[in-house]
Amino acid sequence: MTRTLIRGATLVTMEARNGDPCGVMTGDLLVDRDRIAAIGAKLDAATEASGATVIDADGFIVTPGFINAHMHTWQTALRGVAAGWTLTEYFRQMHAGLATRFTPEDIHIATLAGAWNQLDCGTTTLVDWCHNNPTPAHSDAAIDALQASGIRAAFFHGSPKPDPRPGVAPFWETPHPRAEVERIARRLQGHALVSLGLAILGPHYSTMDVALHDFRLAKEFGLIASMHQGGGAARTPEGWDRLEAAGLLGPHINIVHGNNLTDAQLARFVDAGMSFSVTPENELTQGHGFPITGRLRALGAAPSLGVDLESGLSGEMFIAARMALGVQRALDHAEYRNTHDGIAAQHGVSVADALSWITVEGARMLGLADRIGSLAPGKQADLVMIDARRLNMFPLHDPVSAVVMQASLANIDSVFVAGVARKRHGTLLADGLPSVLATLRASGERLLQDHTHQ
Repeated sequence: MTRTLIRGATLVTMEARNGDPCGVMTGDLLVDRDRIAAIGAKLDAATEASGATVIDADGFIVTPGFINAHMHTWQTALRGVAAGWTLTEYFRQMHAGLATRFTPEDIHIATLAGAWNQLDCGTTTLVDWCHNNPTPAHSDAAIDALQASGIRAAFFHGSPKPDPRPGVAPFWETPHPRAEVERIARRLQGHALVSLGLAILGPHYSTMDVALHDFRLAKEFGLIASMHQGGGAARTPEGWDRLEAAGLLGPHINIVHGNNLTDAQLARFVDAGMSFSVTPENELTQGHGFPITGRLRALGAAPSLGVDLESGLSGEMFIAARMALGVQRALDHAEYRNTHDGIAAQHGVSVADALSWITVEGARMLGLADRIGSLAPGKQADLVMIDARRLNMFPLHDPVSAVVMQASLANIDSVFVAGVARKRHGTLLADGLPSVLATLRASGERLLQDHTHQ
């Protein structure tokens, strides 16, 4: 099937039109191979005779596929284990403990199941921030799984963070491995769906020499360099000033969390074109601090959103958008109450903003805004059909509000990546799913054997 006509849908294109930032319209969408060929109020009926498979989408909302801008997919077999951990406990129990037990097979099954779950939830692009790669075999296992899953993915190669051992340099003094970056770059060259990025330590978690090395490596290879920022005291407090002075900042630098950045730093980083990925639920749960969504908006910028840890919480991007929106509205109202009587007349952040964080902004963070993140002719056919006929969304008055505030996994009817159906009629199209689930369970049980957790 190379041509598909989705007919009579409520299209939330995320392409602004007639003053509507989400470009909502009722109409048809034609997919030709991996791209969107046409969008219109009523496409020529002759299209059906040209060999297109026609999908009746009356009662459905069609949106761009969601973009999960930050997730450690290797932890899928440990679902729920980290739900009660603070960030300090997570470092100790996950990175210094459970992570050290992973074989390449554990990485593979977790990544495959995690990527399939993302597709099931309506995510078509996953930033797999894979920082448990002690050997090339672990990296290959993750990449193999991403390729097998059918999802669009950015594999952000990272490195483990175990406790220091005698005679071995600690992880914060270990530069990102150039040879491994070169090897993976060769492997992924020309791959249609899986690309490479770097999950580096950054100045918060490494020495200055390592930070300089890693930033230069990313710039040399033309790769996105993503790093966690926050959580305890910085190892190199002056690091950002020195990186900035060295001319190493720019649109290819992505900061995850960023809760402890000063207002002055944030302003300079926005001016430099850097991107920011917020993981609202986990930041609130583990103790990072309040998400920086509003601080970015005050500077004319916006975050992409990520799930972060399925070992602690749900993988649904609906929930990430809802959490980010609700928290920012609460912060805005609290600030208003500090200086005014009563409640503000209106919200400062909209549901349309929240939907853009899991579509348009995710695409921008990856440098792929010309290919994904919205529905327009010529763009990749990454899209989601949401069943608005179900009881939890009916009757439909405002499709954008319904998607952000009411939709759930139960409403994800169909998912297409590059024009290929990965879910139809509510069923994930994944060969061998029962076997994968059995292997995933066995992996989790082995990893947790004799491990004490709360």
